[in-house]
Amino acid sequence: MRINLLDELSKKKAFTIKDAEQLSHTGKGVLKVILSRLEKNGWIERIEKGKYIVIPLGAEKGKYTLHEFILGAYLVDPCIISYWSTLNYYGFTEQIPRTVFIQTTSRKKNQEVTIFGVPYKIIRIKEEKIFGIEKVWFEEIQISLTNKEKTIIDCLDKPQYAGGIIEVAKGLKTEDYDKDILIEYAKKIQNSGVIRRLGYICESLQIPINLPEIKTRNYLKLDPVLPKTKKLDSKWHLIINEEIGDLE
Repeated sequence: MRINLLDELSKKKAFTIKDAEQLSHTGKGVLKVILSRLEKNGWIERIEKGKYIVIPLGAEKGKYTLHEFILGAYLVDPCIISYWSTLNYYGFTEQIPRTVFIQTTSRKKNQEVTIFGVPYKIIRIKEEKIFGIEKVWFEEIQISLTNKEKTIIDCLDKPQYAGGIIEVAKGLKTEDYDKDILIEYAKKIQNSGVIRRLGYICESLQIPINLPEIKTRNYLKLDPVLPKTKKLDSKWHLIINEEIGDLE
């Protein structure tokens, strides 16, 4: 049974204990023993409780892993790679985040986990903020990523998960995105802070953009992570606590 199960599991790159149950047609008690032996013998390795990767023939346990985006997809469902991770993936920033950032609508007890030395940050968002998704192939597995425009909007929504507002500004400066879609998403996410940050950065970088008028008296920090300053922008109602400059 163990050999037959391993043959079936080998057709996958990763699996859950539920997958193994369906393939083994055996009870949980016996299955746990089988999986424990497979792990001990170096055929599989646990990602987290009830989730494993298959170690290919000839590979060494402890040294083999999958692309970090694939591993992320097994941590939570739905899993959408986003924020700083996709900011770097699209070439909007040269900074390589050590952490993989994931959006989801699901609850997960541990929002920060480390798998094979790679930290993962899981951010729960509202269902209405799930849009602008595309599927990308990684090692023969399709993974959901926020597209270019949604990545920028998400990073303006939560700059703390983007490496800071400067990294978002770098992405905007490339102009490697559809501006009409960017404006559509800025309105759709229903956060005036996104429009304010987007407007201020585009103005600073001399990027023409047509955004809705801001109707608020409240001031918001340009970068929520940095401390407040006394410098204010009355047009966008922002506390300017980071200098965008020309990014040269």
